[in-house]
Amino acid sequence: MGVLDKIEAIKDEMSKTQKNKATEYHLGQLKAKLAKYRAQLLEPDKKGPKGEGFEVLKSGDARVCLIGFPSVGKSTLLSKVTKTESVVGAYEFTTLTAIPGVLEYEGARIQLLDLPGIVQDAAKGRGRGRQVVSVAKTADVIILMIDATKSAEQKKMLEIELDAVGIRLNARPPDVVFKQKTAGGITINNTVKMTKTDERTIRSILQTYKIHNCDVLIREDVSVDEFIDVVLGTRQYIPALTVINKIDGVSMETLDSMAREGDGRTVMISCELGLGLDWLLEAIWMELGLVKVYTKKRGDQPDLSDPICLRQGATIETVCHGIHRSLASHFKYALVWGKSSKFNPQPQKVGLTHLVMDEDVVSIFTK
Repeated sequence: MGVLDKIEAIKDEMSKTQKNKATEYHLGQLKAKLAKYRAQLLEPDKKGPKGEGFEVLKSGDARVCLIGFPSVGKSTLLSKVTKTESVVGAYEFTTLTAIPGVLEYEGARIQLLDLPGIVQDAAKGRGRGRQVVSVAKTADVIILMIDATKSAEQKKMLEIELDAVGIRLNARPPDVVFKQKTAGGITINNTVKMTKTDERTIRSILQTYKIHNCDVLIREDVSVDEFIDVVLGTRQYIPALTVINKIDGVSMETLDSMAREGDGRTVMISCELGLGLDWLLEAIWMELGLVKVYTKKRGDQPDLSDPICLRQGATIETVCHGIHRSLASHFKYALVWGKSSKFNPQPQKVGLTHLVMDEDVVSIFTK
């Protein structure tokens, strides 16, 4: 029996098993086995050839990936908001490789990747889906592109496919500390009451993955699926935006219904007419949460034309690396103006571990 057959057999058994207190342990075992087989299925084929266009070097300040079914307008969007000419056609599978473009916004250079149209069961390798989702795992933000003129189930199907390959959209990692060790058996402690699983099920999951020595500290009421994610350690938690394209092709009633159903992370656009693109760029910028830092030489005004874009939580050391990789080794101190300065609007003298904030001005002094 192949891996796909084993996966289908487990899914079939799970569908036939009633969910209640008596079957929690058995379902936990089945879910652990299902996740294990899916992980095996998605491991790259070392003997096979690499997919053309999928080895895209990550560049710029952030990476945004466009995911969607064929012919939803991803290539058109890439051409509209970047200087990249992606092949556009009113037929399916126009894009066969990953095509990168550079989106320049608020002083940041954002890499926008147009991925081939994902199809149902992409997690099983159909339609080069395995390569598509592996690239999507490297994204800082994922855009789920939906065609307003087609099935309303598109978003749900995309979420199912991405969830099956370990991409958790708009979620955070479970608050569980998991450490493997060489001896001493399994130790499980919890600081909260567990209502979604129990210690017996957790031990069963660990046994499925042949883990016999580890420390587990549960600080959140996690489910079986969330604990499996912790054990695997390969899950990616990525923010996502839902972009509904071709709104010019539906009635006002349909448009109103879509707007009401959408959440705060939904943007409605028309690539052909250029509608809503400014809102989309602003939404991408907000989801990325980048911090702009300006540099200043002694005696000069701050250079506002070329900011350094960093992640939230960046330090002065990160700023040094952004200027030149050898700068931190010669660092003496820095002066900071802005929100992170205790004496704002006056500068504060800080060290490498000082956290910078958006629109700070930094002056680096070396030994």
